[in-house]
Amino acid sequence: MASSSLDDTIKVWSVTTGREIRTLSGHSNEVKYVAISSDGQILASHTWDKTIKLWEVATGREICTLSLFDPAHSVAFSPDGSWLAAGDVSGNIKIWRRS
Repeated sequence: MASSSLDDTIKVWSVTTGREIRTLSGHSNEVKYVAISSDGQILASHTWDKTIKLWEVATGREICTLSLFDPAHSVAFSPDGSWLAAGDVSGNIKIWRRS
């Protein structure tokens, strides 16, 4: 489980204990949305700076940064985790295939 924060970080939590496992840092703005892939391996986070960062949940390592034309309103993985979609404030949807 993960939560976004106004302090530009993401907190990853243990579902069984309810305790924080780690804090992910790297965004330059408050984190608005997070999503975790169905296999629990990848976390996507979005801020108003028009970027989405992908993180390895097990290690907290940043995998990559994806760019958008406008700030996103949402970010979500497909049910099988192979696609990531983001809807922006202009009503556009951008989709990436997970490799």
